[in-house]
Amino acid sequence: MTRIPEEERDIIEKAIYLPMVLTILNRDLELINQGSFKLKQPYINLIEKSMKTIQLELAQIKKYMKQNNLKVFELKRDEAFTMYTFLYRGYEEQHNYFNPRIRNKVQELLEFYLTHLSIQ
Repeated sequence: MTRIPEEERDIIEKAIYLPMVLTILNRDLELINQGSFKLKQPYINLIEKSMKTIQLELAQIKKYMKQNNLKVFELKRDEAFTMYTFLYRGYEEQHNYFNPRIRNKVQELLEFYLTHLSIQ
């Protein structure tokens, strides 16, 4: 049983997922710049705007985690699972995440940031 409240666990998980989303967006931005798109700029603008939003949110998450003595470390990884250590106010917990679950959550966040920003 976890001692970490759901709200704070969600914040810790975002600290795991958002850097992955940024990595994907960086790679996609490189591919668009190298690709043979007729109109690259709208895609570049959308990705850059999404990246700025994610970076701001990630900075807020890191600040919150520092203020509330929360930390997360990747402990080990194999083909199926990734294990993370969560440090929560003096307590240490280890959580295993199924890699396809991580991929699905990152994809969900990617879709959210891209569609959310394209509407504005």
